[in-house]
Amino acid sequence: MDSVISMPVVGNDFAADAVAFSAYWREADEQLGRLPAKPLRDAAAAERAEAIKDAAREARFAFLRRHAHTLYDRLTDGRRKFVRVERLVYDAADCVPGLVPTRTEVEAESALRQSEKEGREVDQGILCNQFLADPECGMHLCHAMLLPREESAEALAKFLRDGRLDLGTAKVERQGKAAVLLLSNPRFLNSEDLSTQAATEIGADVCTLDPNSEVAVLRGDVVPTGKYAGRRVYNSGINLTHLYHGRIPYLWFMVRDLGFVNKMMRGLARPEVTPDEVAGDSIEKLWISAVDTFAIGGGCQILLASDFNIAARDAYMTLPARKEGIIPAMANLRLARFIGDRLARQAIMYERRFECDSPEGRLICDEVVEPEAMERTIDRAIDRLTSSGVVGVIGNRRALRLAVEPLDLFRRYAALYAREQAYCHFSPALIANLELYWNAQSRRA
Repeated sequence: MDSVISMPVVGNDFAADAVAFSAYWREADEQLGRLPAKPLRDAAAAERAEAIKDAAREARFAFLRRHAHTLYDRLTDGRRKFVRVERLVYDAADCVPGLVPTRTEVEAESALRQSEKEGREVDQGILCNQFLADPECGMHLCHAMLLPREESAEALAKFLRDGRLDLGTAKVERQGKAAVLLLSNPRFLNSEDLSTQAATEIGADVCTLDPNSEVAVLRGDVVPTGKYAGRRVYNSGINLTHLYHGRIPYLWFMVRDLGFVNKMMRGLARPEVTPDEVAGDSIEKLWISAVDTFAIGGGCQILLASDFNIAARDAYMTLPARKEGIIPAMANLRLARFIGDRLARQAIMYERRFECDSPEGRLICDEVVEPEAMERTIDRAIDRLTSSGVVGVIGNRRALRLAVEPLDLFRRYAALYAREQAYCHFSPALIANLELYWNAQSRRA
């Protein structure tokens, strides 16, 4: 058996420490590589593998606690350049070998089931945690993720030309004074997965930037077949089948909640000014969410970032975080503001279901109506929210947001989320939960 290698001592010289720690991580990786593949390990080999990984991760924390700020500045040209998180982690892999996995290493594991993966992406979570934990770097990264995506300018031009936009798993349409973003992943009941991520965020950018609308609406598209054939489904959360089969990378969580969902909450940032509510500026619209059928998991999380929620009387909401074995994104930060701490704990820890048409559900849903009245109610809400102009409305939106969730509070929470979600994502408990509650092993991906 390989002897345990000692972690280098962290100094004050970034370059020298990078060389020393890279050599340490290379030796740790070589030791791990001499063990059988993860599914073939016996108890002793499995224990040895975890010990090697734990030691290497502690070394990453030690290195980054001293050098995260310096590394971030190198990757962003002293914070003069904005780099989205999904590129930032791979730039870091090139800058400090071994600190985080390379794109090739992550792609090599992408074909494996979640239970068969080594968990290299946990190191990305450690890096994101330390970047976000630093106030200057973290605020800069949040700013980068609130900028419109590069693809959004072309998508907006197409929408303005055609009056509609089909992004595959997301669509943008007009409804009076509103731009409507439709979630459209019908085979999986409009759940969210890797195929929906870019389309949904681009669609949200287009809705926000559209000069011919005053508000934005988020709604689920019609599901054509199956149990809910002919009905709209708002959002059934993360695609658990894809999660089980290893098709949801760790970065999916960070991109979603620093990008799409936070853009609903805060609008789009401008590159030249901070997105902070007090000193900065943003491009914003009110968001109306229209909940047909149900809002499960991530769908319920989105309602907490919406300005006005309309629900059908027969719809319901759940946050089945315990059954999934993951952190329900920003729900731990936001849900208690709506329903109180005790009910929030019941929803997150004990998967309590809330009917939209209940006293608890109405703390989240602003209007609950008969299913056949959804269209009329959405139209009425659009008219009410735009009848007195949007300037004062956006000012009040910013003021309300500052009072309950300033950007720096979000940054700090996101730092914790980055770390905890990484460990949850590769926990044996996640696989056990999906097999027990979802029967994931028998579902077709």
